[in-house]
Amino acid sequence: MANGADYVLRPIVGETNTIRIESIVFTVVDRVHQILPATLPTLLNNSASSSSLQTNLNLHTIPAQTHLPLLQNEGVWQPIFLAQFPKQEVMAQTIIRVDDQRPYAYVTLVKIDMNKVNIGTVAGIRQPGGPIGNPGDGKVPNAIKLDGKLLAAFDGGFQYRDGAYGMVVGQKVYVPLRPNLATLFIDVSGKPTIRAYDGQTIPAQTAAIRQNGVLLVENGQITSFTESGADNWGRTITNSIYTWRSGIGITTDGSLLFAVGPSLEPSTLALALKAAGAINAMQLDVNPYWVRFVIFHPIGDGTYQSTSLLKEMQNGGYSYLYGYQKDFFYLYAK
Repeated sequence: MANGADYVLRPIVGETNTIRIESIVFTVVDRVHQILPATLPTLLNNSASSSSLQTNLNLHTIPAQTHLPLLQNEGVWQPIFLAQFPKQEVMAQTIIRVDDQRPYAYVTLVKIDMNKVNIGTVAGIRQPGGPIGNPGDGKVPNAIKLDGKLLAAFDGGFQYRDGAYGMVVGQKVYVPLRPNLATLFIDVSGKPTIRAYDGQTIPAQTAAIRQNGVLLVENGQITSFTESGADNWGRTITNSIYTWRSGIGITTDGSLLFAVGPSLEPSTLALALKAAGAINAMQLDVNPYWVRFVIFHPIGDGTYQSTSLLKEMQNGGYSYLYGYQKDFFYLYAK
């Protein structure tokens, strides 16, 4: 729906009416889920057990976050096998629930060892800078692809029209930074940090910056954000839209967390990231068409096969390699 809404529906019925239609659809979908039996999402199949892999990840089981009967392996981390690290557990995944009223709102979490992995980002061909004359490449850099180092990629933040959140890569400003927003900084070594940007001088060793709304978690505590307002969550007309959402966080040991799931609002996304150990965290994108996480499997000569984290998600692997309309993050071996 999202792609059609942006490029078909919106030009016909206008911005405000499109937002209202999207809100109605998301509400109806959430109520349908309340009637239908919950379907457990299918995680990536793994060809290795955690007992056979070396790991630096701190993988404590996440305690139950609801009063619902605990599912098998809920909160238990499982390895994601990566061809570039056949004997090491560099990424792990699990599923938790954080909403007693929505047992179908499964949050899938991925934890990434940033001692072994770097993160980069690229602006999309259309978003976020395209509308203001700053289109990006929209694809993983050739040097990363050709070296066979590409591990994964996942969605970036909102489009320019959703709040003009800042993005800078290298010396190019795709969208100017704004103060008091959640901001992901990536330094030249590929290390990520998340904090509120208050207009301070950007460190010289910064390689990229992406903003998106306000912090969900800060210093280990869920922030006192409000769920209304375009500056927080993009173009919304209600303060509680339950839909697919993604977010990222940083743990005390510097690991990167990615969270994604259906029937989430900002507060439940925040709860999931905090439960997984995020010290600071922020939201990325929303709705089922835009939230993505892809694992890449090198097959030689800079080519890859790609697998989505969940079968319910769009597989953006081809677009990430050859040109995507929106910004995204990519993970690659050090």
